Amino acid sequence: MWTVKKIRELFEMDVHELGRIANSMNDNKVMFVINRHINYTNVCVSKCPLCAFWKDNGYLMSKEELLQKVDEAVQRGATELHIVGSHNPEVTVEYFEDIFSEIKRKYPNVVIKALTATEIHFLAKKEKCNVREILSRLKDAGLQMLPGGGAEILCNDIRRVICPNKAKAEEWLSVMKIAHEMGLKSNATILFGHIEDYRHRAIHLYKLWKLQEKTKGFVSLIPLVFHPENTQLKRWGLVKEKTNPIDILKTIAVARIVLSNFKSIRAYWVGLGEKLAQVALNYGANDVDGTIMEEKVTHSAGANSPTYMTVDRIIKLIKGAGKIPVQRDSFCNVMRVFN
Repeated sequence: MWTVKKIRELFEMDVHELGRIANSMNDNKVMFVINRHINYTNVCVSKCPLCAFWKDNGYLMSKEELLQKVDEAVQRGATELHIVGSHNPEVTVEYFEDIFSEIKRKYPNVVIKALTATEIHFLAKKEKCNVREILSRLKDAGLQMLPGGGAEILCNDIRRVICPNKAKAEEWLSVMKIAHEMGLKSNATILFGHIEDYRHRAIHLYKLWKLQEKTKGFVSLIPLVFHPENTQLKRWGLVKEKTNPIDILKTIAVARIVLSNFKSIRAYWVGLGEKLAQVALNYGANDVDGTIMEEKVTHSAGANSPTYMTVDRIIKLIKGAGKIPVQRDSFCNVMRVFN
C-alpha cells in the first residue's frame, strides 16, 4: 500500500539506486507504437500560463484537413491516431462524431485515441450535458481510448497558478473514472519541473495509483518535462529553465516503482531528447511512445527534438540502450519483436 509519505521519501533516494530498482521491475523489452499526433485546433479560452500552444486567433482543422492527415499516417503504417487540441468554444461534439465515424469507416483497425480529460470536461460544460453522455456519443462514433494530457499536477493549489481555467484535479480524475467504467482505456501524464515540489509529485502519483487500483483502466504514464519557453510562467519569472537530467531520471524511476499497476512508463523522446530518452530506458522507462509524425504542443514551448522519428531510428535508439525493441498497439499488446 502506497502513501504520499512513502512516495515522497523515494524522491530523497540516490538516483542510481532508484534506477536500479526501477529497471529491475521491467523485462528487457522496450515498446513503441507507430502513431501520429494531430492537433486539430490551437484556439483556447483557458489560456493556461503553462502553455505556449494556445492562440486567440489560431486555427481549426476542417474535417477534410484532418482526414488528409489520417490518410498520410495510415500510409506510413500508423496503427494509432493521437488527436488532441485545446478548449475551443467553436468545436462541437458533432465535429468529433463526424470525424471519428469517417475514420472508422475508412480504417476500422486504426485506434482512435483522442481528447484529454480536460477537453472532455470542457466539451460537456459547453454542450450542457454530463461527461458520461459525451463519452458515450464519442465511443459510439469510434473513440477507443483517452490520452493522458491535462493532468499536469493533480493538486489544486498548483493548478490555480499553472492552469486556473480548466478542470480541477478531482474533475480530471472523475472523467477518467467514468471513461474506465465505460470500457474506455486511457493514459495518464505528469507535468513536472515548474512550480511543484516533490510532495506535489508524490500526491499526483498516489492519486493515479489509487484510481488504477479501482478501475484498472490506465495503460501508460507519460512523464512530461515542463518546457518554459514562450509560456506565461516564464514571463512571470516563476520558471526560468527546464529541470535537469537527474531530476528527470529520478521522476521516471519513482513513477515506475509506484505505478507497478501501469503497463508502461514512457521515455517521451519529444520532451526528453533522444539521448536522455535512451538513458531513461535503464531508469524505469519501458516505452518510447512512438513515431509521433507531427507534434506541436511541446515544440511551441521550446522543445528542439525532431517532430518525427522513423521506426528504424526508434529501433536503433532502443537497441543502443541494450534493450529489445517491441512494436505494440495502443493497449501495450505486442505486435512485433525486433531481436
